[in-house]
Amino acid sequence: MTANTGWQPLPARARSLFLLAHGATWGALALVSLVPITLLVPRPLPALPLALASLVLLPAWGLWMAIRRYRYTRWLLDDTGLGYRRGRMWQTETRVPRTRVQHVDLKHGPLERRFGLATLVVHTAGTRDSAVAVAGLDAAEATRLRDRLAQQVDDDDADDA
Repeated sequence: MTANTGWQPLPARARSLFLLAHGATWGALALVSLVPITLLVPRPLPALPLALASLVLLPAWGLWMAIRRYRYTRWLLDDTGLGYRRGRMWQTETRVPRTRVQHVDLKHGPLERRFGLATLVVHTAGTRDSAVAVAGLDAAEATRLRDRLAQQVDDDDADDA
């Protein structure tokens, strides 16, 4: 990863949210995988170890992915706009120039509210990737970011008038 100058990590509480979401998703997938295992492997001796492996390995993979997702997610707000960086092997960095911001929303799902987190959604001009969502932000920080981005949009609109 490149230098993290100015890039902010997600709060530690976001890790718990990522673990719950990924654990539930991969746990459900593990339960669903039991159906083809029981249908395709009729004998109990090979089916039981396959089923147990599925029930252990898939949720473990999901938890590992959640930790990695949390660890390699960063955000940045500067005078040019918002930056969102995630990933280590396949890095994705999205920059939203403040001049492209149309409006900004905050989302607070039930789990996010439980952990004091929010998702900042920045809607942009254009059609390709017209919204950037940064999940797992501290709720107060997300509100501050939303207000600052909205102020930048208002200032740009006043300059154009």
